[in-house]
Amino acid sequence: MKTIKGPAIFLAQFAGDAAPFNSFDAICKWAASLGYKGIQIPAWDGRLIDLKKASDSKDYCDELAGVAASHGLTITELSTHLQGQLVAVHPVYDELMDGFAAPEVHGNPKARQEWAVDQLKRAARASKHLGLKVMPTFSGALAWPFLYPFPQRPAGLVEAAFDELAKRWTPILNYLDEQGVDAAYEIHPGEDLHDGITYEMFLERVKNHPRANLLYDPSHFVLQQLDYLDYIDIYHERIKAFHVKDAEFNPTGRQGVYGGFQSWVNRAGRFRSLGDGQVDFGAVFSKLTAHDFDGWAVLEWECALKHPEDGAREGADFINAHLIRVTERAFDDFAGAGTDDAANRRILGLS
Repeated sequence: MKTIKGPAIFLAQFAGDAAPFNSFDAICKWAASLGYKGIQIPAWDGRLIDLKKASDSKDYCDELAGVAASHGLTITELSTHLQGQLVAVHPVYDELMDGFAAPEVHGNPKARQEWAVDQLKRAARASKHLGLKVMPTFSGALAWPFLYPFPQRPAGLVEAAFDELAKRWTPILNYLDEQGVDAAYEIHPGEDLHDGITYEMFLERVKNHPRANLLYDPSHFVLQQLDYLDYIDIYHERIKAFHVKDAEFNPTGRQGVYGGFQSWVNRAGRFRSLGDGQVDFGAVFSKLTAHDFDGWAVLEWECALKHPEDGAREGADFINAHLIRVTERAFDDFAGAGTDDAANRRILGLS
C-alpha cells in the first residue's frame, strides 16, 4: 500500500484581484501558512501562470516550481477544466461558454474549440516541463441537454454524441501520451462524462485509451445519489487525481436531485466545506489507500454557506487528519509461528 500525499489545495476558487490572491508568490505564501504542502494550479488563470510561457519554456516552469518550493510547496497538477469543457459544447450553451475562452474566439464555436485544444496541448507540455504526470480536466458535453429521456430521444442520438466526443478527444489523448501525461476527467454534472456508465461509454469509444483516466470527487456523487465508495472499487485503476470536497443531499416533499431551479443555498443537494457535509471521508481515504492511490489529496472549496478562507483554513487540518500512513507490517506479526513450507505441509497433513 501507499500513502496519499497532502494536504494540497486547488487555487481556482481563491485566485482574485486582491492580495494575497492576485499573484503566484503571494497565494503560495498564503497556502503554506495554512499548512498546505501542495497546490493545484488553474491553467487558465493568468494571475497565477502564463500557460504559453509554461508550454514553451522549461526554464519558466523551473522558476514557477522554485517559487512554490520557496514556500515549502509542490505543484501537484495543472487543471484544465475550463479548456476541456470547450472541446465539446452544445450550441444551447455557446454564449455561456464563451466566457471560458479568450475574447478573440468569442462568437466563433469552431475557433473556440481549436483554441481549447491548443490550450490542452500547451498544458500537457507545461505539465511535462514541471514533471507532472496527471492533468485534471472536463470532457465537455454534446448530449447533456438531452439528459432526461423526455421528449423521447431519437434512436442513435446519444451514440452519435459520444462518437463525436471520442473523435474529438482521441488526438488529444494521443498527444498527452506523447508527453507522458494522463487526462483525469472529473465526473461531473454538465459533462457528458457524469457517472460511471457514461465514462465507460466514452472509454469504449476511445479504445480503452491508457491516458483516459479519472479525477475522483465524491461530492458530485452525493448530489446524484451514486454510491461513491463502490465507485472506487470499480474504477480505482483509473483514478489518478482526487478532489476532497464535501456535499449534502437533503430531499424534501418539494424538491430532490434536480433542485427545483433553486440557488445553491436552497437546493436539496449542495456543496459544503469539509466536515460540514455527508461524505464519509474516513471510508474514502481508507478505500483509496487500500487500492494504492498515491496521488495528492487536493481540497476543492465550494460551499454554499461558509467563507472560503475559513474553509481553506479548516481544510488543511481535515485532510491531515484523514491521511493514512500505511503500515509496513501486519498487526498480528507478533503472533507469527515462523513456519516454512515443510511445516505448512505437516500442518495440512500432507507430509
